[in-house]
Order: sequence, then C-alpha cells, then structure tokens
Amino acid sequence: MATSRLFVAISARALASTAESLTLPQLRALVVLDTCGPVKLVALAATLGVNPSTALRMVGRLEALDLVDRRTNPDNRREVVLSLTDQGHDLVTRVLAHRRAEIRKLVQRLPAEERAALVPALRALTTAAGEMAVEAYDTARAVRGIVENPLDAAVPPTDT
Repeated sequence: MATSRLFVAISARALASTAESLTLPQLRALVVLDTCGPVKLVALAATLGVNPSTALRMVGRLEALDLVDRRTNPDNRREVVLSLTDQGHDLVTRVLAHRRAEIRKLVQRLPAEERAALVPALRALTTAAGEMAVEAYDTARAVRGIVENPLDAAVPPTDT
C-alpha cells in the first residue's frame, strides 16, 4: 500500500509541476488518448472504468483547456471521436518525463545492491502492468472504440 501511495504522490507532484488545474483522473485520460490514438468516447470510458457521461464531462473540461479534440465521426454521426491536441501531447510528455526523473532520483539514492535487486522486481512489475495495459486496450477495442483515425481522409475506414 505504501508503494502505491508513493507512485500516486510522484504522479501528483509531476502533474502539479506542469499543470496545476488538472486532476490525476484527467491525466490518466490524456495518457490513454496519447497511448491509443483517436478513440471513441465509449472506449475511453471503458478503458478508464467510468460511465460515458462521466467521461464526457471530463472530456469537456479537457477540451476547454485545448488538450483534447472532440469531433463527430464522419462515418457515424452518433459517435464522438477523441484525440489529443498537440498541447495535450506535450503536456503528457512533460508530466511523464518529470515522473521518470523523480523515480530515477529515488532509485539513485538506494545502495547499489538494493538497486540491483530492484531491477528484476521492476521488470516483473512492468511485465504485469504491460499485460494490464493490453487488457485495457483490448477492452477498448472490444467496444469498437479504438479506430483508425476517421478524421484523417488519407486513412480508409475499416470494418472492425
């Protein structure tokens, strides 16, 4: 539990150092959009584990900050497709870089033998997290929410 609180605190500090007005759930939404590319609103909600109306309110706030672009899917006007703006991508990049730098400083404070033991443990943790990330991505794909960019005329639509 303490490790979980540590990583949340590191993420909160990284976010506060770059964007005071954002919350951790909003950052998580931005990271999903940065990782998955254009997604339907329902897929973002499924990936975040919230209902679509909650995701819609969150997206509205992020859109007002010019971090997210929300457009109607030209292939299905009932669907909303979300993507990061350049400003949103830059923010995610800065926050994650700050977080990595803080973690790096913490690890450097460990004695060499503890650092050596930490590496295999972190690799195992990363592998486990990677599987969870794939599951979230698959969940979004299962609700047909990760799309080839329907807003890009150069990308032909697919029937997935």
